Amino acid sequence: FILQLHSNSDKGDGSVKYILTGEGAGTIFIIDDTTGDIHSTKSLDREQKTHYVLHAQAIDRRTNKPLEPESEFIIKVQDINDNAPKFTDGPYIVTVPEMSEMGTSVLQVTATDADDPTYGNSARVVYSILQGQPYFSVDPKTGVIRTALHNMDREAREHYSVVIQAKDMAGQVGGLSGSTTVNITLTDVNDNPPRFPQKHYQLYVPESAQVGSAVGKIKANDADTGSNADMKYTIINGDGAGVFSISTDKETREGILSLKKPLNYEKKKSYTLNIEGANTHLDFRFSHLGPFKDVTMLKVIVGDVDEPPLFTMPSYVMEVYENAKIGTPVGTVTAHDPDAANSLVRYFIDHNTEEDRYFTIDASTGTIKTAKIFDREETPWYNITVAASEIDNPELVSHVPVGVRILDVNDNPPELARDYDVVVCENSKPGQVIQTITATDKDNSANGARFHFSLDEGLSLNPNFTLRNNEDNTASILTRRRRYSRTTQDIYYLPILISDGGVPPLSSSSTLTIRVCACERDGRVRTCHAEAFLSSAGLSTGALIAILLCIVILLAIVVLFITLRRGKKEPLIISEEDVRENVVTYDDEGGGEEDTEAFDITALRNPSAAEELKYRRDVRPEAKPLSRHHPSSSLDSIDVQEFLNQRLAEADLDPSVPPYDSLQTYAYEGHRSEAGSISSLDSATTQSDQDYNYLGDWGPEFKKLAELYGEIEPERTT
Repeated sequence: FILQLHSNSDKGDGSVKYILTGEGAGTIFIIDDTTGDIHSTKSLDREQKTHYVLHAQAIDRRTNKPLEPESEFIIKVQDINDNAPKFTDGPYIVTVPEMSEMGTSVLQVTATDADDPTYGNSARVVYSILQGQPYFSVDPKTGVIRTALHNMDREAREHYSVVIQAKDMAGQVGGLSGSTTVNITLTDVNDNPPRFPQKHYQLYVPESAQVGSAVGKIKANDADTGSNADMKYTIINGDGAGVFSISTDKETREGILSLKKPLNYEKKKSYTLNIEGANTHLDFRFSHLGPFKDVTMLKVIVGDVDEPPLFTMPSYVMEVYENAKIGTPVGTVTAHDPDAANSLVRYFIDHNTEEDRYFTIDASTGTIKTAKIFDREETPWYNITVAASEIDNPELVSHVPVGVRILDVNDNPPELARDYDVVVCENSKPGQVIQTITATDKDNSANGARFHFSLDEGLSLNPNFTLRNNEDNTASILTRRRRYSRTTQDIYYLPILISDGGVPPLSSSSTLTIRVCACERDGRVRTCHAEAFLSSAGLSTGALIAILLCIVILLAIVVLFITLRRGKKEPLIISEEDVRENVVTYDDEGGGEEDTEAFDITALRNPSAAEELKYRRDVRPEAKPLSRHHPSSSLDSIDVQEFLNQRLAEADLDPSVPPYDSLQTYAYEGHRSEAGSISSLDSATTQSDQDYNYLGDWGPEFKKLAELYGEIEPERTT
C-alpha cells in the first residue's frame, strides 16, 4: 500500500470511480477504482528511477464525467542501503622504492557506492586494511595507502599483497562492503655494498698461457639488482700488477683476469694480486651503509706442464654474412706447441653434431670456411668445436669452442603485417584517419626494424587519400576530400611503398583496397553494397554536363581564333620611326612588264607626263576617275611647284587616307633634254614609234646602245 485517493464527492456508495494515469500506472502502480487505494505491484529500485509522476481523477461511474479536475502527484522512491561499495579499477599493481620513509604514499584507491549520498549513510564509505599489516596502512577517509614501517628491505621481501576493504554506513554494523587487492612491489636501491665471498683466492696459470688470454675469473656478490649491482674491478697493488690485468664482464658482473706479459716458470713461480670490486652507481642517501667496495687477495701460481697445442684464445666468436658463397673464409683459429720442441700443429673439426658439417677447416692454417650457404632467418648461430694436435704427438689434443654468428643481409623486403580491410565512410571529412597500418620484416632490427611508408612517387597525386608516416613503424591512411559516393566509385586502390632501414634498403609495393560504405553518424558501418546508378557508363549527370560544357568552350575558342586570323591586316607602315621608304606589301601577284596599270611611276618622275589624278589603290575611290588623255599643250604647261601643292592638298583633304603620317617622295628629273627621253617608262606611255638610227651618230660611247635598239627595230617592224 502506498496511499489512498479520496474525493469530497465520494459518499461511499460506489458512484465515484478513481482513475490513475502517468508513469508506471497500470504496470507498477494499480488503483482500486472504488476505494482509491494505490498499491505497487513490484519492488522499486531507486538506482534505476528516483521518482514517478502520476495523475489521478475522480469521475462519475454512471456518466463518466469528471467530478473534480485532474490532480498530479509525485511518488519519490526512498533509498535504502542495497548497494555495496565497488572498486572499479582493481586489482591494482604498484611499486614503491625500498628503504622508503614511513608514511610514504603508495597509492590512492577509490570505491563508489550507487546508493543516495544525500540520504543517510548508505553511500558514506570508510576504508580499512584487511591484509598487509603491519607493512602498510590506509587512510579510512581518503583511501590513501602508505608505508607503515621504516626501511623496508627488498632483499628481505620484495612482493606484498594488500587487501583493502571499503564499507558503507560509515563503517557501522550492518553496512555493506567490497574489497580489492593491491599488489605492491619494492623496487631496488643501492643499499648493499659488494662483498667477496673469500678474502683469499688461489689461481693456477700454466706458463704456456697466451698474452691477452683470460686466465681466471673472480666475482664479488651484490644483493642489489640492475644498475645498482654494476661492478668495476681493479688491481690496486701487488707484484703481479704489471703482469696481469682485470676487466669487468657487464653481463655476469665478473672480473676477468687476463695476461699482459708472458709467464716463465723458471723465473717466477707465483704472483700476488690485491683486487678491489666497487659499485659504479652510488646513492649518497645510503652512504652510511658503506663503503660500497671490497678488497680480496689473489695468489697466482705458475705451472710447468707439458701441454698440448695452445690456442691463442679460450674461445672464438666469428661472423659470416648469410648468403655467402661456399668456401668463404669465416675466421682463423691459431694454436702452437708451448714446449721447447715447438712441433707443428694440425687442425680439424670434431664432427659430433650436424652443425659441424656446415664448415671446413684448413689443417695447416686453421682457417675456417663455409661448406654450405646459410640463411640467418632459419639459423642465426652455429657452435662448432675445433681441435688442434701436434704432428709429432697426435695424442696431445686441445679443443676450443667456436661460435659462428650469421650476420644478417637485408634480403627480405618489408611487407604489410596483414591483409587490411579498409573502409571509408561516405560522410568522411578531409584529414580523417580511416586505417593505421604496420609492416613486418624477416630481417633483424638492424636491417628492417624501422619502416618508412610512402605513396608511389611514380604515380600522380592521389586526390582521394593520402598517407602519413608516423615514424614509429606505422602509417595512417587519411582522407583528402569531403564525402565519397558509392554510386560513383565503391572501391579505391591505394598503392603503398614500404621500405626498410637496411643497407642497401629494400622496398616492396602493396595495394590497399578501400571500400566506400554508408555509415551511421557514430561511424558504424551500415552497408557497403553499391546501389543502382542512372548511367551505365558510370558518370553522373553533373559530370556529363561538365564534359559537354568544356567541348563547347573549346569549339568557341577555335572559331574565334580562325575569325581573328582572317580579319587580321598587315600595317601599311612597318615602323613609325623608319620614314625613309614605305613598303606596301600585297599578297597578289603582279602582271609583269605588260601590266602598265598596276602603278604608273612616270607621274612621279616627270610631272609633265602626268595624265590624270591618281587614286589610292588600297581604298575604294568615292568619285569616278577623269579622262586619261589631256591635250599635250596642258601637260607642257604644268609647273612642278603647282604639282607638289596639288599632291599636298590631296593628301591633306583625302578622308580615306590612313590615320597616321606617311611620307610621299617625288623626284623631278628635269624638263626634257634635247635628245629626248630614252626612258622605257616614257615609251610605255606615249605608244609612238621612234627611229633609233640617230644613236649611231652619238659616238663610240653609245655604240652598244645603238646596236641594241637597231636589233629591236627590225623585230618591231616584222
